[in-house]
Amino acid sequence: MAAPEEPLRRRKVGSAGPGPGSPPGPGRDPAGCPARLGAGTFWLTRIVLLRALAFVYFVAFLVAFHQNKQLIGDRGLLPCRLYLRSVQQHFRGGAGWDAVSYAPTLLWLLDWSHMDSNLDAIALLGLGVSSFILVTGCANMVLMAALWVLYMSLVNVGQVWYSFGWESQLLETGFLGIFLCPLWTLSRLPRGTPTSRIVVWGFRWLIFRIMLGAGLIKIRGDQCWRDLTCMDFHYETQPVPNPVAYFLHRSPWWVHRIETLGNHFLELVVPFFVFLGRRMCVLHGVLQILFQVVLIISGNLSFLNWLTIVPSIACFDDATLGFLFPSGPGGLKDQVLKMQKKEGQGVQPMPRYGCMVRQAVNLAMGVLVAWLSIPVVLNLLSPKQVMNSSFNPLRIVNTYGAFGSITKERTEVILQGTASPNASAPDAVWEDYEFKCKPGDLRRRPCLISPYHHRLDWLMWFAAFQTYEHNEWILHLAGKLLVNDAQTLSLLAFNPFAGRAPPRWVRGEHYRYKFSWPGGGHAADGKWWIRRRLGAYFPPLSLQDLKGYFKAREWPYTELE
Repeated sequence: MAAPEEPLRRRKVGSAGPGPGSPPGPGRDPAGCPARLGAGTFWLTRIVLLRALAFVYFVAFLVAFHQNKQLIGDRGLLPCRLYLRSVQQHFRGGAGWDAVSYAPTLLWLLDWSHMDSNLDAIALLGLGVSSFILVTGCANMVLMAALWVLYMSLVNVGQVWYSFGWESQLLETGFLGIFLCPLWTLSRLPRGTPTSRIVVWGFRWLIFRIMLGAGLIKIRGDQCWRDLTCMDFHYETQPVPNPVAYFLHRSPWWVHRIETLGNHFLELVVPFFVFLGRRMCVLHGVLQILFQVVLIISGNLSFLNWLTIVPSIACFDDATLGFLFPSGPGGLKDQVLKMQKKEGQGVQPMPRYGCMVRQAVNLAMGVLVAWLSIPVVLNLLSPKQVMNSSFNPLRIVNTYGAFGSITKERTEVILQGTASPNASAPDAVWEDYEFKCKPGDLRRRPCLISPYHHRLDWLMWFAAFQTYEHNEWILHLAGKLLVNDAQTLSLLAFNPFAGRAPPRWVRGEHYRYKFSWPGGGHAADGKWWIRRRLGAYFPPLSLQDLKGYFKAREWPYTELE
């Protein structure tokens, strides 16, 4: 009776899997291993791109929500209401087409008597929409266009606070992001709307111009980029150093030479990899992302480097990014595999009218970007190259560049106040104000805040190698400090007059700052910096000194009373 059981047992074991001639199960190749995604599709690439772009938008709107009221609000240092009024006066009228096209912003349509509320509403809407896209990984053209319009509305009234190259870069990246998505559908894999190759190449064209523009402006700019000595100074003199920069600054000279050569290779040679086939394009994306990660680690450059990673993602197709997604049945990766399998079998959905319209729109977008790229390319080829400029108010295609010149010494403006009735008295005690991130207190460790951005700190770096006549807002800031203005003081880390009467006088002092030597005497004393006074930046000022200045600029001087 035992003999027949063995064949039966073998049959049961054999029935557990497919026979030798059976087709493989879904998501598996003939060898029984998980199937690999094919190259050439960008379904998963779109998800990663959208989430990365939404993250940068989220940070940008968060910065706006925290700082716009103090900088461009009703009682800000440079009120945007006055800026819009000056645009109206320039074009001799109200909110006509000339004024709107010069500074496109939703604020033309809103009530200017409550500008703080308007700015908060724009920022909160942007935070809400970007959060949704970041969490879900899906978007449509309506949501992406909303983010673009909302942020453009802030950039075009932000004046000097929004004058950095990454603002235009975010708008150009966001404009391309609109065309990544279907018009209405909210799905991570909208089967009727595959990612357009035109849009993918739009992102690749963007990262090519960003990197090549940065490389060319260096070679044509400061001599130290040509003699390979710029990195001897960069870590110490960059706008807002971080703790890593403190140690990198003291690297051996030959390390700085290698860093500079590597920078030239990554910005002048690697960008051309994007045009040399799939493998070289993938290598381009990997190198550029690693380069941006190194820059993030070595300095606080706002969300610039995070944003530059976004178009680099377009160098990768689904086969390259598949490792980011789980392989379980029914997952995104499995769904893309099935779509690729159907496509490989020649199963194509019937073309719909909407798809043809979509293709026409993408083609029109490609033609527009190509047309707007003509002056940008001419600028790249010009020996008088200009960086971080826009040739149209919508900032759809822009010029880029970074650190075309390197400052060899770091100078800082230190704001001080005194309660003494006589500012020139020998016994007057001057106390320092501290900013959120810029160097001040010699014992305070350099901050680490990227991708967040303190706009006032960054502008104080520019002000230090200019004069206060070039930066009128700094006198407005001094006036705010003279009355202990709570809104403005929220931009600072320390107010020496907190909880007591405001200062009678405020002045600006000019100092040269240098990193202390790690392990040296100053470092042993807890000092990250050493400094030497250069002189006065602006003289001691009282409320009475500033009232006429405020009135001439239509700043609300009643707040000083």
